[in-house]
Amino acid sequence: MSLHVKLEFPSLYCTLPLKLGNVIQIIISSWPSMQNLQFRLIHTTVKMAGGSFTTGGVAKARAEQYKGRVTTHVIIACIVAATGGSLFGYDIGISGGVTSMDDFLQDFFPSVYKHKMHAHENNYCKYDNQGLAAFTSTLYIAGLVASLMASPVTRMYGRRMSIICGGISFLIGAALNAAAVNLGMLIIGRIMLGVGIGFGNQAIPLYLSEMAPSHLRGGLNMMFQVATTFGIFTANMINFGTQKIRPWGWRLSLGLAAVPALLMTIGGIFLPETPNSLVERGSMEKGRKTLEKIRGTRDVDAEFQDMVDASELANSIKHPFRNILEKRNRPELVMAIFMPMFQILTGINSILFYAPVLFQSMGFGRDASLYSSALTGGVLAFSTFISIATVDKLGRRPLLISGGVQMIICQVIVAIILGIKFGENQELSKSYSIFVVIMICLFVVAFGWSWGPLGWTVPSEIFPLEIRSAGQSLTVTVNLLFTFIIAQAFLSLLCSFKFGIFLFFAGWITIMTIFVLVFLPETKGIPIEEMTFMWRRHWFWKRILLETTD
Repeated sequence: MSLHVKLEFPSLYCTLPLKLGNVIQIIISSWPSMQNLQFRLIHTTVKMAGGSFTTGGVAKARAEQYKGRVTTHVIIACIVAATGGSLFGYDIGISGGVTSMDDFLQDFFPSVYKHKMHAHENNYCKYDNQGLAAFTSTLYIAGLVASLMASPVTRMYGRRMSIICGGISFLIGAALNAAAVNLGMLIIGRIMLGVGIGFGNQAIPLYLSEMAPSHLRGGLNMMFQVATTFGIFTANMINFGTQKIRPWGWRLSLGLAAVPALLMTIGGIFLPETPNSLVERGSMEKGRKTLEKIRGTRDVDAEFQDMVDASELANSIKHPFRNILEKRNRPELVMAIFMPMFQILTGINSILFYAPVLFQSMGFGRDASLYSSALTGGVLAFSTFISIATVDKLGRRPLLISGGVQMIICQVIVAIILGIKFGENQELSKSYSIFVVIMICLFVVAFGWSWGPLGWTVPSEIFPLEIRSAGQSLTVTVNLLFTFIIAQAFLSLLCSFKFGIFLFFAGWITIMTIFVLVFLPETKGIPIEEMTFMWRRHWFWKRILLETTD
C-alpha cells in the first residue's frame, strides 16, 4: 500500500504532492522548526492492491465557517440570470397554442387541418401527425446537441458567455419563426431556438447555484423555475389573444419570444461572473473580490479556500466527461440521468405542450381549451412560490415525495373519469369537464412545488467543480432527450392509449417517488463544495464509494 498526500503550506505559499514516507521523514527531521508552521491536507490518494481511493478536492468540512449574507448583488444577478428560464417556458407554452390555430395549420400542415375538421370518429386522434409533433420536438433535439457544445464553453469561458450565446441564438430563432414562409424556414428557426435553450439551460442553473449562499441556494435556484412558469403562463395568455388575430396571429406568438431572449442577452453582458468560475479559470484575486462583493463581507476565507481546493482538482482533470463516469462520481452520475428523466416522465410537458390540443380532444371548444391551458399555466407559476418558501426549510426530499403522491392520485382520477365518461365520439359533460380541469390543475400544483423546480435544483447543486459543467450538460441533455421523445410520441400515445396515457405517466411517477425515498439524500443547507461528504454518509452510496477505484 502507498499513500499519496497533498499538503498546502499557506505560510510558504506552496503546495506539495508527497508520498507517505516523505511526509514522515520531513516531519521527524524538521519537527522543531515545524511546530509553528501551518499546513493543511488538500487531498490524498491511497493506493492498494485492489485499486485506490481519492478523497476529492475538499478534504475538510468548513460549512460552519462560511460568512456573509444575501446581498442585493446576488438578488439582482439571480433575477437577471433566471429570465433565461422564461425562454424555455415561453416555448413550452407557445407551441401547443400555435399548433391548435387554424391559420397556422392551413399554412404549414394542411393535412392536419383537414383531419381536424373531419375527425369525429375518435376524439383522441384528431391531431395525430408526426410532422406536427416534429415542429414541437425539433427544438429539443437541437437543444440536446447544443447542451453538449455548451459544456466546454461554460467551463473555459465562464457561465456568462454561455448565457449570452444562448440569448443570441434564441433571438435568431424567434426572428426566423415569425417570418417563416415555408416549413424549412420554420424548422431552422426551431433549431436555433433549441441551441439557445441548450446553452441557457446548461449555464443558468449552474450560475444560480454558485452565486447563492448555501442556506438559501434552493430558493434562489428556483428563480429559474419561476421564470420558466411565468414564461408558460405568458405564452398561454398571448396565444389566447393572438388566435383572434387572423391570419397572422401565430406569427406574433412566435415572434414575441424575442423579448425574453433580448433580456437574457443584455442581462448576460452586465452580469458578474461567478467566483467559482473565476477561480477555476485562474483569476484568483478577481474571484475573491467577487465573492466578497456578493457575500457582503471580507471574511470569506473558508468558502474561498473550498473553491481553490476544488479548482485545483478540477484543473487537473483533462476529460471531465470521462471523469464523470468514474466510480467515485457514481452517485452524481445516477442523479444527473434519473432526475431530469423522471421530471419529464411525470407527463407535465405533454400537458403543457399540448394543453389546447388535449382539451380540444376532450371536447372543449377552442376558446374553452385556451382558457383551460392558461389556467394551468397560471397555477404552475403560483405553485412554484410554494416551493421557494419551503424548500430550504422542509428540504428537497419531503417536497419531491409529497408532490409525487399528489400527482399519482390526480393522474389516476383523470384516467378513471375519461375511461368511464368519455367515449370515442362523445364529449364530456360540463360538470365532468370542470372536474377534469381541477384535477389537472392539482396535478400541475404538485409538479410546481416538487419535480418542476427540484428536477433542476438538485442536479445543479450536487456536482464537484471538476465535473460540474460536464454534469450539468449531461442533466440538460437527458432532460431534452426525454422532452424530445415525449413531445414526438405524445400525440401517437394519446391516440393509442386513450385515457390510459394518464395511467402510463402515473406508473412512472410511482417509480420515481420510490427512487427518491430510497436513493436521494437530503441536500438542504449543504455547501455546494462539500456535497461529497453527504454521499459518504448515505446508507447506499457509501458502499459504492468505499469500493471506489481509479
